[in-house]
Amino acid sequence: MLAVFKREMRSYFTTATGYIFLAVSLALLGAMFGVTTFLQATSEAGTYFLFMLAILVIILPILTMKTFSEERRTKTDQLLLTAPVPVTKMVLGKYLAAFAMFMIVVLLSMLNYIPLSAYAVEDAYGSTSSPNFVMILGSTFAIILVGMCFIAIGMFISSLTENQFAAIVITLGVLAALLCISIFNSFISSSAVRAILDWFSVYSRFYNFTYGLFDFGALIYYISVAGVFVFLTIRVFIARRFR
Repeated sequence: MLAVFKREMRSYFTTATGYIFLAVSLALLGAMFGVTTFLQATSEAGTYFLFMLAILVIILPILTMKTFSEERRTKTDQLLLTAPVPVTKMVLGKYLAAFAMFMIVVLLSMLNYIPLSAYAVEDAYGSTSSPNFVMILGSTFAIILVGMCFIAIGMFISSLTENQFAAIVITLGVLAALLCISIFNSFISSSAVRAILDWFSVYSRFYNFTYGLFDFGALIYYISVAGVFVFLTIRVFIARRFR
């Protein structure tokens, strides 16, 4: 697994994919942070994290599109399938490499919090508000959990096609649908249907973390979703190995 992880990390920085991902991610997050805090004259970063969810829908398909589709297109997946490496370790190595790239973006984006710590806003009543870093760190943790799920979903979709463009479009559509379920819920009258959709909603579980509340149920949900899609990816390659 470690060999696959190193190989994937090396491929991100020997091709344009890793640099494009980092540049686009940090540029979007930096611009959105500036717009949602300083230009709106607020010391709260809640709006930033909501927009960050939408940005993940755009940037993570870039990260996962080549995870397996490029291997299939160039037929190098046959080398992996015939190598003396268990399929589980091969898939986990690729998943951890993609997750490591995502964590680099998250850690670098946290540099935005440094100027925020010295930023205070005086409201109409003359009182000064300071950033709530418990809420900010809780939201950051929730972003990591959501990213963990989105990467697993994108990796699974990438394993189903050798076309990178198809992988990125399908992944973007699926992630956008998961994020927008809560919006659709407001137009549904059936409480049973709303409850079902709310269970699948990424946003409804993310919301508690933005208030600084640790939602253990949400933690289990995010880990379970990521685990299911990693497992499905493993099954795809086990079936391909014995085809």
